[in-house]
Amino acid sequence: MTDARRDFHHQLSTELIRENQAVAVEDLAVNGMARTRLAKSVHDAGWSAFTAMLEYKARLYGREYHRIGRFEPTSRTCSACGVKDGPKPLHVREWQCAACGTWLDRDVNAAVNVAKAAGLAVSACGAQVRPGFAPAQRGEAGTLPKSRREAA
Repeated sequence: MTDARRDFHHQLSTELIRENQAVAVEDLAVNGMARTRLAKSVHDAGWSAFTAMLEYKARLYGREYHRIGRFEPTSRTCSACGVKDGPKPLHVREWQCAACGTWLDRDVNAAVNVAKAAGLAVSACGAQVRPGFAPAQRGEAGTLPKSRREAA
């Protein structure tokens, strides 16, 4: 079982690092979570070993690796308006922000907040998304090549 988990972690971490320029993870309090009823699941998941693999493979492939502090309220903060709504029990998977009324999925909201905390999130609201026009270089200014008759 240990070898299967390690192999899965190697395959997944390599795939994530190769496909992305930057990876951000939340530094979870694994020891604290291990004291709850989720203890077996937390230890079976091998989160700290997986994040260590991500970190060294990011260095190996020249990618950015960001670790977000465990005290960042990623699942408590609305990713739409930024209001901190307070702690929620783990069985609450979706919630509505009291301030802006947006319905949020707990995991997606936390992922967006982790990306924001790492400085990786880019909002297209009001931003220039498409690049502007650039003048053509001197050699590229013509649209059609000269015909043989004009060249001679």
